[in-house]
Amino acid sequence: MGRRVSRRNFLALVSRAGLSVSGVTILKSAASATTYQANDRLNIALVGVSGRGSWFVEAIPQIGENVVALCDVNERRAASAFAKFPSVPKFRDFRRMFDTVANRIDAVVVAVPDHNHAMISYTAMSLKKHVYCEKPLTHDVWEARVLREAADRFGVVTQMGNQGTATHAFRRGVELVQTGAIGHVHEVYVWKDSGGSGERPLPTGEQPVPDYLDWDVWLGPAAYRPFHEQWLNWHAWRDFATGNLGNWASHSANMAFMGLRIDSLWHSGSEGRIRVVAEVHNRTQHAFPQWEIVRWQIPARGELPPVRFEWFNGAGAPGRRAHVEELMGKKLDWGDAGNKKWEDHAGCLICGTQQKIHATGHNSTFVLLPSGRTSEQEGPPQVLPRGGSHEREWTAACKGRGRTMSHFGYSGPLTEFLMLGNVATLFPEEELEYDPKRGEIVNHPAANAALRRERRKGWEIGME
Repeated sequence: MGRRVSRRNFLALVSRAGLSVSGVTILKSAASATTYQANDRLNIALVGVSGRGSWFVEAIPQIGENVVALCDVNERRAASAFAKFPSVPKFRDFRRMFDTVANRIDAVVVAVPDHNHAMISYTAMSLKKHVYCEKPLTHDVWEARVLREAADRFGVVTQMGNQGTATHAFRRGVELVQTGAIGHVHEVYVWKDSGGSGERPLPTGEQPVPDYLDWDVWLGPAAYRPFHEQWLNWHAWRDFATGNLGNWASHSANMAFMGLRIDSLWHSGSEGRIRVVAEVHNRTQHAFPQWEIVRWQIPARGELPPVRFEWFNGAGAPGRRAHVEELMGKKLDWGDAGNKKWEDHAGCLICGTQQKIHATGHNSTFVLLPSGRTSEQEGPPQVLPRGGSHEREWTAACKGRGRTMSHFGYSGPLTEFLMLGNVATLFPEEELEYDPKRGEIVNHPAANAALRRERRKGWEIGME
């Protein structure tokens, strides 16, 4: 470890950096309108119960909460989940669900395709329902700002589903970075090995809408188009997905973003603009590049120095993996974690002047380089809370016990930052200058317009 940090010195560092004692920037605690006793159960609605949503079909009852409504636009994919709760009301349209049973719902889990996250989450919060939304929080930069502000305005408890945040290793890594135990950080590298398809032909023609699917609700705020089954492969298309910046960097960039307090640039009293530029294998409008490199230049944050933050996606990104492997030195095993090999497919490298942190794709395991140690005999004391799953942390906070770490006040700026990278890939080789306080790209009108999608009439949120 680079240097010893006593608890007294750690708290002094925290205070000087303008952090709360918890070590992360946290908005005011959201007060629940309901007072819960120790054994009370939350009544939770699940919106999206197939795919990723199937996890919550099992997890919510397992942590002792009630499932009181199920909603999914695709009844065929949802059939298994629907069958598990024969007496629970079921819906295709989340709006009808709220119209019908809102008075029975305390909280909502949103686990649907990316482009519908914001609309469902905003609607739930406006009804004073606590919200757990799967990552990425939103489809675009503007939506992330709207949800961050809405969570604060409506006074609800929120959590974005980057589950690695709940792990001991993630919180320990944040402590090491925030206290300067690994030295000053000037470089961060985040990666995923599978790129996009490159530009591809759009589906043509019109197919009959299956009777088990509500196509209008599936499209949500996206521009209307005739049904074609190829659109249901939604991860391939920019209109519905966020690429690996949304799928993976929401996990992999998390420790660095939190540890380096990059979210402080969004809060009052902060100054500084973020510059971002992208390289891509091929310019794409509708799909995602086969490989991409995105570089953000982060200004100083108080006493923290500027940081170069780099993302590369796709095995073909020229020279990037070799550069990171050179920085890491010899590849290491997980050691205490069952002798598994390190994940090569995704990860993060936080380069301090004294040591480096190499974290896995979910930021749920890390080693210190060059020592390869995960020992905690040196370094700062533990200050961030430990224990429980990401979902349990949220449900406990809904009942007034503790706070969430990936609340929308934090995960909103994280998502803005990552979705800004997606905007940069639309304008490769052009440096964009982003003002996080104003939510604007100040030097490129076309890129600034791309921060916010045009929403279909009837699917507006926020101040629209």
